[in-house]
Amino acid sequence: MIPVRILGTASVLPGPPVTTAALCARVGRDPAAVEQKTGIRTRHFAPEGTRAADLGAQALRGALDAAGLEATALRRILFVSSMGGDVTTPANGSRVAAALGLSGTCDAMDVGNACMGFLSAFDLAARSVATGLGPVGVVSVELLSRTTRPEDPRPYLVLGDAAAAVVLGQARPGEGVLGAAFGNDGTLPPDVVLNNPHLTGEREGMRFLTPAKDMTRVALGALTRAATAVLQGAGLTVADVDWVLTHQPNGSMFAAILQALEVPAEKSVTVVDTVGSVGSASLGVGLDRLWRTRPVKPGDRVLLVGVGAGVAHGAVLYRVGG
Repeated sequence: MIPVRILGTASVLPGPPVTTAALCARVGRDPAAVEQKTGIRTRHFAPEGTRAADLGAQALRGALDAAGLEATALRRILFVSSMGGDVTTPANGSRVAAALGLSGTCDAMDVGNACMGFLSAFDLAARSVATGLGPVGVVSVELLSRTTRPEDPRPYLVLGDAAAAVVLGQARPGEGVLGAAFGNDGTLPPDVVLNNPHLTGEREGMRFLTPAKDMTRVALGALTRAATAVLQGAGLTVADVDWVLTHQPNGSMFAAILQALEVPAEKSVTVVDTVGSVGSASLGVGLDRLWRTRPVKPGDRVLLVGVGAGVAHGAVLYRVGG
């Protein structure tokens, strides 16, 4: 077991809700059909000029407040974004640290890995804390509305903006990560791509290159492998898990994931219906929603499962302490 404790969580949804009906009016689609297919009623688009670092600092402050800690307690900040944040260099994490008023008291860095970024950073943060470097703040910021345009309706109608944070610290007896499994398969044809404009010389947007049916099939296979590996390693079955959080790219895929893992809906939380597809922030928003709205109790086991372009996939099994 990796001894670590979830000290606090938070999430931020920037800007007012944007309805599916409003977006469908711009692209000439039937809102009822789109909502039924995607399971998304609303999402949030950050106001023009919003900085990822400021949203990240806001989310991390919320997680620190929930943990009862000052920002100066942090020893490390891991910033996650699948769309690049504000700058390519320096690390966006350093700008989050600066926004929190931190100078020379902790390190800060960026973590990629598409929609899997939050879970990858969670694992890195847990191992950091277990080896004596903590508390660690993980913050995921996605301003995906900046990567879409009405001319390409498929991503435009599902992607949204959000930020989510968790602070991990020293564990109490019997709590921590019971198992973790990660992998990818970059040999498969690209599925979701945001090219670097310095390479292409063009204004780039998020593109979905694979039919939805094929994306779902590949994602379900990857998710199932990761979850099975973690549970088998811990000598448990999914029935032994109290809560299951998964990446939620859309409503139909979320339902398919729960069905594939044989998880009843009451053991999870739904966020995609009101926040849309928010990339790496999806699991973070789900974790915050779980911690704040459900009766999570000492001894509960929480399975976090993610998948992203790459095909990056992974699972973490966490046991709640007293």
